[in-house]
Amino acid sequence: MEARLIAALAAALFLGAGCGEPPPEQVNADDVMFLQMMIPHHKQGIEIVRLAGPKATSPAVRNLAAAIEQTQTTEVQTMTRWLTEWDQPLTAPTDAHAGHGGLPETDRERIAAVKNERDLVNLLIAHQDDAVQMARVEVYNGESPKVKEWAKQVEASREAQIDLMLSVLER
Repeated sequence: MEARLIAALAAALFLGAGCGEPPPEQVNADDVMFLQMMIPHHKQGIEIVRLAGPKATSPAVRNLAAAIEQTQTTEVQTMTRWLTEWDQPLTAPTDAHAGHGGLPETDRERIAAVKNERDLVNLLIAHQDDAVQMARVEVYNGESPKVKEWAKQVEASREAQIDLMLSVLER
C-alpha cells in the first residue's frame, strides 16, 4: 500500500511539473535591438506619412499613407509591450545602433524638404526599404519566434508598399 501511495505521489508530481509557469520566452540581444531600433523608425515613418495630407494628390498615396499610419501605430504598441514584458529598455543605448548594423534615421532635412507627392513617395520608399533591411537582419539573427515571424511580415508588407509606390511614380 505504501509503495502505491509513493508511486501515486511521484506520478502527481511528475504530471504537475509541467503545469506551473510557462518557460521564459527565448529572446536574444538581436531581438531586443531590432525592436528598440524599429520603434523610433516606425514613429518617424508615421511622421513622414502625415505629410501626405498636404502633399499627396493621388488617392492611392493618401490611402497608403493612412494605412501605414494605422499599422505602424499598432506595431509600436506591440513592440513596446514586448520589450516591457522582457523587462528591457524601450530605447537602445546611443552607441549601440551602429554596432548592430543599424541604418541611420531618415534625415530630418530631407523630411523638411518634401515639396510634393513625388518627393514624399521617394522618401517613403527609402524609409520603408530601411525597414525591410532591418527585418531581414532580425530574421537571420533573432531568436524569438514571434519577433522573427513579425519581422517576416514587416519585410513582405514593406516590399509590397514599395512596389505600390514605384507604380505610382511610373504614372
